Amino acid sequence: MVTEIYAHPGSGLVTDRLGNIYFVDTGSGVWKIDPAGKLTHVSTVAYHWMAIDIDGSLAKVTLPHFQTGDATVTSVGKDPTLILSSDFPVCSGPDGSLYYPWNQSGDRVQIYRLSPNGRTTVVRTLPVERAKNGEIRWRNGITISPDGSIYYSEDRAIRKITTQGELVTIIDKYGPPGCGKVEGIEAELGPYFRGLVVDIMGNVYVAATGCRSVLKITADGKVKNVLQSSGPWSPTSVAISGNDVYVLEYTHTPGDNRLEWLPRIRKISLDGTVSTIATINRH
Repeated sequence: MVTEIYAHPGSGLVTDRLGNIYFVDTGSGVWKIDPAGKLTHVSTVAYHWMAIDIDGSLAKVTLPHFQTGDATVTSVGKDPTLILSSDFPVCSGPDGSLYYPWNQSGDRVQIYRLSPNGRTTVVRTLPVERAKNGEIRWRNGITISPDGSIYYSEDRAIRKITTQGELVTIIDKYGPPGCGKVEGIEAELGPYFRGLVVDIMGNVYVAATGCRSVLKITADGKVKNVLQSSGPWSPTSVAISGNDVYVLEYTHTPGDNRLEWLPRIRKISLDGTVSTIATINRH
């Protein structure tokens, strides 16, 4: 049986067309940073993952509901509407649909699409992936590229489902050099890939939470470390706005005291400069 992480900081990070940044603080809810840098607390819903429904395509749709387990999906606000998920990653696509991976009642993990007309369909059933001590039952992040392909992350791999339904491995069994220990994350998870995003050139940016780094994987397969955090901080998600890459980082501590997990947002500018634009503190 594979080790499962139930206690971990969130990886909800999205941007809108106006340059606003929204992120999840697992200890207090959702925050917004406007283009002027103003920080506003917008919700007390403190789930792990988040998608953005910019056009309100899903406003009249019943969000995923599960009869078993504690998985919950809910929405917050309007214009834009934020969709928050407790147990599995979610993302919105250019078609206005919501996408998410889930395994129903112990079945194989499948990628689902909830369309604006309220219909839920299976995009693809994923192959069985195994760790040293069992089958991998969870996926850590999901995103849609500008061309409509679906990318998702596993502990040590990133894969994509093309618009033709083909499953392609972007990177597998990868161990970044110099990867050290992060509190609360088992060493067996390796880089522990979580939130990811794809730019218009096909470059993948992914949070390698287990290595305190953000990696850029180019369309031709080259890997570059574009951000190396210092403890106790480690990235959990990434987002793109314009030419800038935004990174959600958390302080990582052992255990499940969510008030100890402090988030901050950093920006990687086009020239590679890294700056911190917001930090949440507990007083």
